[in-house]
Amino acid sequence: MAGKRLGQHFLIRRALLARLAEAACPEREPLVIEIGPGRGALTEYLLERAGRVVALEIDAELVGVLRAKFEGEERLEVLEADVLGTRLGQWGPAVVAGNLPYYITSPILARIFAMGPLLRRAVILTQEEVARRITARPGTRAYGYLTVETQLFTRPEILFTLAPSAFRPAPQVRSAAVRLTPRAEQAPDPAPFLQFAARCFRQKRKTLRNNLAPHYGSRIDEQPEAGLRAEQLSLEQLRDLFARLERQGSGPLY
Repeated sequence: MAGKRLGQHFLIRRALLARLAEAACPEREPLVIEIGPGRGALTEYLLERAGRVVALEIDAELVGVLRAKFEGEERLEVLEADVLGTRLGQWGPAVVAGNLPYYITSPILARIFAMGPLLRRAVILTQEEVARRITARPGTRAYGYLTVETQLFTRPEILFTLAPSAFRPAPQVRSAAVRLTPRAEQAPDPAPFLQFAARCFRQKRKTLRNNLAPHYGSRIDEQPEAGLRAEQLSLEQLRDLFARLERQGSGPLY
């Protein structure tokens, strides 16, 4: 069956589809990029609120279904494409919407964040556990690298949760709709900080001293946060620690 073999679960509740489209496009948008349109249930609602929709679908069978269903709709472009190999910013400023396959949510989010200032907002469906992680607060069990990465680029919020019965086939977990609003100011080159954050969270139960000593040597011992775990620090505190460590030397030891 198309979709099922790729881990796709199709939302079938029309009221929820309408809520997603409205959250993505509270006002009419020039362009929406839809990830994983499936059979086009959400696509219909996005077309009502957007001047143009570019739909990225990896399943060739579903691409055929979409092109037949929307034949003659010039405002829709259906592409047989893997979102993980697609530069989402190539079409210019855009809203991103979609029901993300659970098993590749994190790398898809990275592709969305790579749009930088071209991202107007994103509204996604994902596993509720992932939604809780990306909206987590410091000091909670859900707080981790994915939290920091998401909140570095955007301000995430859970809009509503969905029971498995809202999908066909029904997943074994609850889902959540999440809106990602880009931050007004972003670091020009976030890669060094994200590498640092990944090291901080590499072994979550260990202290920052244990996780960072192989890379910063005695410099980490001089920091007041050395005895804390990464999950105890906010995004701003992690950025401040990174800046201090970088100023005190020429960068990581390796």
